Amino acid sequence: MEYPYAVTVGADGARVVFLRSSELWLLDLPAGVERRVVEGPVGSYATDRDARVAAVVREGELFRADLVTGAVTALPTAGPAFDARPDPAGRSIGYLTDPGEAASLHVTGPDGDRLLAGEPGNAWREHGGTISWGMPGTWAGEFGRTRGWWWSPDGSQILAVRSARTVSLHLLDLDDGWVDVHWDRETYPYLAQVRWVGGGPLITVLRRMQQHGLVLSIDPRTGETQVHAELADARWVEPIPGTPRHLPDGRVLVGGELAHDGFDARCLFADGSLLTPPGLYVRRVAGTLPRPGGPAGAPDLIVEGSLGDPAVREVFRVRTSLGGGGPEVSRLAPLTGADRVTVGGDVLVAGNRVWHGDRVITLRSPAPDLPGHPAPALERVTDRRLPAAVRYPTGHVGGTRLPVLITLGDGPGHQQVVADPAAWVARQRFADSGFAVVSVDSRGTPGVAPSFEKAVHRRLADVVLGDQADALHALQGKHPDLDLTRVAVRGRGLGGWLAALAVLRRPEVFHRAVAHRPVVDWAELPGPVAERYLGDRGDSPDVYAHHSLREAGTSPDVLLVGAELDGFPSRSAITFEEELTFLKGS
Repeated sequence: MEYPYAVTVGADGARVVFLRSSELWLLDLPAGVERRVVEGPVGSYATDRDARVAAVVREGELFRADLVTGAVTALPTAGPAFDARPDPAGRSIGYLTDPGEAASLHVTGPDGDRLLAGEPGNAWREHGGTISWGMPGTWAGEFGRTRGWWWSPDGSQILAVRSARTVSLHLLDLDDGWVDVHWDRETYPYLAQVRWVGGGPLITVLRRMQQHGLVLSIDPRTGETQVHAELADARWVEPIPGTPRHLPDGRVLVGGELAHDGFDARCLFADGSLLTPPGLYVRRVAGTLPRPGGPAGAPDLIVEGSLGDPAVREVFRVRTSLGGGGPEVSRLAPLTGADRVTVGGDVLVAGNRVWHGDRVITLRSPAPDLPGHPAPALERVTDRRLPAAVRYPTGHVGGTRLPVLITLGDGPGHQQVVADPAAWVARQRFADSGFAVVSVDSRGTPGVAPSFEKAVHRRLADVVLGDQADALHALQGKHPDLDLTRVAVRGRGLGGWLAALAVLRRPEVFHRAVAHRPVVDWAELPGPVAERYLGDRGDSPDVYAHHSLREAGTSPDVLLVGAELDGFPSRSAITFEEELTFLKGS
């Protein structure tokens, strides 16, 4: 991929490090010059605090890259390396071996290479499984946590996950001492978030049903924990990525929700004080930047979110110092595609744009080669103000009736209606094949408000299908060329499940469906996903049966791709032309 990705900014604001075409590159900010540091294929990399040293993994080999001089040195390891990270000062490098089995955590540095934690060959007594150190652990990805170990700010300790029958946390000293982290793991089995940058470690733990969670600080000497905040919701708790974190003045930043006194917002709090206005839907906290003219201990937060229009994702600067005028937020830049914001020192990177003081530097990347189609018509429809969009064939002339194709993408939990041209390229191909392509963000979709997202709890299928049908009829009032006697649906994963269910449950509205790799039975999904939406599967078998394709009947008008179920036509793979033919019913 030519577009810069996996971006890191040094805390001293002198270097921006990134991958491009699987090679490691560096932007020297004082000089404004890019240079290649390591040729590909680079599998992963990580840097120290100031981005002066990088640990680079290339096909299992570990390298130490001096990002100041450009020197790259191969390091001997105990086996193929994985997830290598320098300590914050760049003295030692930690890495994992054997990630697919009994992963072990090693440290290599001036004193050589040594095993810090690992139990190869050991097994859980109860289940006969292997024990891993430093891996994220079961279900971590369902909460957006992709790491399983973290350096302390001074580089003297490592906080590591141990995965056996359950997930536990441990503080490992480089001088061979260690302590366990203590919390009620029976009550709060899910380790959702971990962060250790300044102060002690902060973690978020959740109950199995995800309706209650705790933000805990850890004493790095004893492993004892203290509650900083509680998260609670009758449906499910949705922690905000990038939180919790310590602010420079010692306060703890926590992401939460307000749903009373007219508020319905995803917000940020610092030790209980609200920092964001109710209209800002906070998606992620990227970090902090110094506030122009402000004190050093009160920087601004840099936040990804939406303000007013859920289809638009932007970067915002949020004031952390409390003033008399309430929360203070300013827009910085729009975001498109998979752009993520990265900050360090006084530098902000969004996509291929780098802001450094008054300068804006553009990292080299090919301009997106997007066809010049008109933007889709974005709407808010029904009394629920559902975000919706319609895409017509290129050159469409009003008055020509068109069959309708509803695209569900990956299904609930994923936005379809976004103001990003790249998101509509594939849908335009269907439009130019003779469809009016419709996308609707029904309730259950993030970006609008917590109540909008969580209204589907235990009744996902009925709410989402009702919203899709209502939105379709509301759109026809503004778009009379939509022929609602010919409505097709397509999706993948949960979107494929919903596409199939639409035809099975509401055949008077939805007439044909192609379901790519659909979820056939919710009981087969990871526990955190299924229980977040449908509740405890042991207590609610009727809810799970109501959401199962196996219990929904059969239809020749539903084509399964990558799945098989009695009573349905199915394919292991399908071409665009074959899918188009089926969707049109010809």
